[in-house]
Amino acid sequence: MEKAVNEGPHHEVRDGVWTGSWVAERLGVELAGDDRLTDLLGLALRRNPKRAHLLVSNVLGKHVPQSPSVVHGQGVALGRRVRELLGDEEARGAVVLGYAETATGLGHSVADGLGLAPCLHSTRRPVAGLAPAGGFEESHSHATSHLLLPEDPALLAGDGPLVLVDDEFSTGNTVLNTVRDLHRRYPRRRYVVVALVDMRSAADAGRLEDFAREIGARVDLVAAASGTVRLPEGVLKKGRELVARYESRRAGEGSSAGAAPSWSLAPFPAPQGSGAALAAGPETDPLGARGPAPAAPTGPHADGGGTGPHATRVDLRWPSGLPDGGRHGFTPAHRRRLEAALPGMAARIAEALPAGARRVHVLGFEELMYAPLRLAEALERTTDAEVTFSTTTRSPVLAVDDPGYAIRTRLAFPAHDDPADGPGERYAYNVAGAGFDAVVAVVDSVADTPALHAPDGLLAGLAAHTPRVLLAVVPSYVPEPPPAPERPSMLPEPLRGPAFSSYAPEEVGWLLQDLSDVTLEAPTEEREEAIQSGGAHYAESLPVEYQPTEQYQELFHAALQESAARIARAVGVVTETVLAERSPRPVLVSLARAGTPVGILMRRWAQHRHGLDLPHYAVSIVRGRGIDANALRWLAAHHDPRDVVFVDGWTGKGAITRELAQALAEFETSDGITGFDPEIAVLADPGSCVRTYGTREDFLIPSACLNSTVSGLISRTVLRADLVGPHDFHGAKFYRELAATDVSVAFLDAVSARFPEVTDAACAQAKELLAADRTPTWEGWAAVERISEEYGIHDVNLVKPGVGETTRVMLRRVPWKVLARAGAGSDLDHVRLLAEQRGVPVEEVADLPYTCVGLIHPKYTRGATGADGKAVAL
Repeated sequence: MEKAVNEGPHHEVRDGVWTGSWVAERLGVELAGDDRLTDLLGLALRRNPKRAHLLVSNVLGKHVPQSPSVVHGQGVALGRRVRELLGDEEARGAVVLGYAETATGLGHSVADGLGLAPCLHSTRRPVAGLAPAGGFEESHSHATSHLLLPEDPALLAGDGPLVLVDDEFSTGNTVLNTVRDLHRRYPRRRYVVVALVDMRSAADAGRLEDFAREIGARVDLVAAASGTVRLPEGVLKKGRELVARYESRRAGEGSSAGAAPSWSLAPFPAPQGSGAALAAGPETDPLGARGPAPAAPTGPHADGGGTGPHATRVDLRWPSGLPDGGRHGFTPAHRRRLEAALPGMAARIAEALPAGARRVHVLGFEELMYAPLRLAEALERTTDAEVTFSTTTRSPVLAVDDPGYAIRTRLAFPAHDDPADGPGERYAYNVAGAGFDAVVAVVDSVADTPALHAPDGLLAGLAAHTPRVLLAVVPSYVPEPPPAPERPSMLPEPLRGPAFSSYAPEEVGWLLQDLSDVTLEAPTEEREEAIQSGGAHYAESLPVEYQPTEQYQELFHAALQESAARIARAVGVVTETVLAERSPRPVLVSLARAGTPVGILMRRWAQHRHGLDLPHYAVSIVRGRGIDANALRWLAAHHDPRDVVFVDGWTGKGAITRELAQALAEFETSDGITGFDPEIAVLADPGSCVRTYGTREDFLIPSACLNSTVSGLISRTVLRADLVGPHDFHGAKFYRELAATDVSVAFLDAVSARFPEVTDAACAQAKELLAADRTPTWEGWAAVERISEEYGIHDVNLVKPGVGETTRVMLRRVPWKVLARAGAGSDLDHVRLLAEQRGVPVEEVADLPYTCVGLIHPKYTRGATGADGKAVAL
């Protein structure tokens, strides 16, 4: 985890004087470490009783104006390193947490580089009615209390890696305080600390490893550069005296409009055409002296709209409902919406810039760093002007106009967002007198107050130093606490056959509602186009039920006869494992519908081998929507959740495994009901996604060959808002009209008949498995990602691995190709027949980890496949 530190101070930079030399010479402070340190950092002094010096980042976008593409690129590069460290599998379960206020934009940018993870940042702005999900102290900061206010508590409740992002990693106290608080509430196995610079002292270097051992978690560190700050004895006292001397000197000499203090080096030139010298506004001289205030406003202020006395408003047309940042959580879906809207918003800013503007600065607002940063980056691509970016801050820093000092000028103004800790001074550094042709101030709507527009406010201060000030307001996103759901006193009893399904009533109870009278079917090609275009979710409609040909039915019966004993043995293995490890009297809960035949077979094995009469239910789970929460409530009201064992037919790449784990975590948070175990028991686990399975071989399970006619004549489950209310179970249809071709019970009976001959072998194999290491490797997911990239699909949801999933592709979706393991035999006879019927090529592949993989047609339109639904060669 540690990086080697290059010895010796580095005080020179390529372009001239190092912006830390002024402090280094006066206090004896040295930076030792990587050669890049002096490119990344300067030094300044601040009024802080805990730490006199301030490391000033040149690439953070806080104190020093910098190209927005450089600022964003630094975070993205770190995020990519984190993704490489974690691997895509763990990265998908990660959450990025940035620290307010300095690292909110950096945290977002790291999440952009990670690409797969949502982002959250701490905040010092409480929200009425929103209970914090955590909090911690930042020991060396001037403002210490951080709150965590996620809209979705599941952001912190998952067990994936937590990526903690700060601008610098110095003592490690902030990270330890964070992890200590969160690990107590939401323990997880892995943390990753990300910083632009790792500046721990030798004494602090081992604390992170010690803490990781203490809590039993892995902690990694990723930094762009590393080194240490060497502080001479008495530096804190000496720094305080230096700050006090310069501030008293400023107060004694004062300043007047048009003149900088006599002891200061030459200030930045006042912008041409501004009509104001350096000190002609709120505090702007190099040491912070206040000059005369501008004239009182004559136009509307914040609540009046239009053009005010100091700034011209730009209507960004921010997308409705899009969060302004990560204060309450920012997901990859939010990021995609923002990316789509950025060009238009940047164009509207560009239209408002003065003609011929050569230097434009975008100024963000305290914790609101990411949205202004991305706007600035988009503006940088939109206009020929040089665009820079920085942000206002609460941090009080001494300004000294010297090339060897990082903070050249300071603009001070009153807080304008009604902060919870009361009124106070805020600052913008290195903006006043910098010669910008225009400054674009970006604030959220909570901060768009009369104080912002007042004579001593931020906009007036900016107007004294640039010909044009633009104001862009991003709507503040504040989640509404969800009202307590009013639930009916009694949920309906499970549906049972023969009224619902062709299974005997004691075999399974369906925690579903009957939608048999509703027309839900749509042509396969029409559904595929709607699903891939984002116009519909797959659970909102049903495919037209496949009617097997005589040849296909013959294949099914042949496969059943050949594989019945193998399936019976796998049923015995998984059932014995469940009884030994999970509960002596488990409540079997199948994931409808593929899990239902397996759940019935497990129930029959428990009767055959142990004389048990186990309860068995079927519930709906929908990828992207979660498990039916009302079904969970019914189960919790009638059984001990600790006895519930969720059952499915097989694993592909493990998407439903992940879906169930996330859904149960969210349910525990929302309902406070604990005890449900997210580990699924499956007949076959070719993807190595679970610990409880009958086999990890990828072979033909005949119940995958058909749709409803091997699943009790029940459709796939449906979740649509106009059909399923907040107090309803998910829905499904009972296809009574297909009774003539129903083989559901015949399948069960054929497998059950083989129980006696496989009992000894199944029990022996279960005993071996119970003593073996069955830790999931998720090798299936890795294979799917590789195939997705290799075949140019770039969407793992369109890659369906395994015999069962490939069969589903052929029956329900628009297939593109079938990849078959070279030499695969009769397990693929039905797939080859379906492929021939649909005109889909079957491509033999060596070293395929599955027997076969079905590829859904990428970017499907009916034009891409032809009117008959058959794939056209690409």
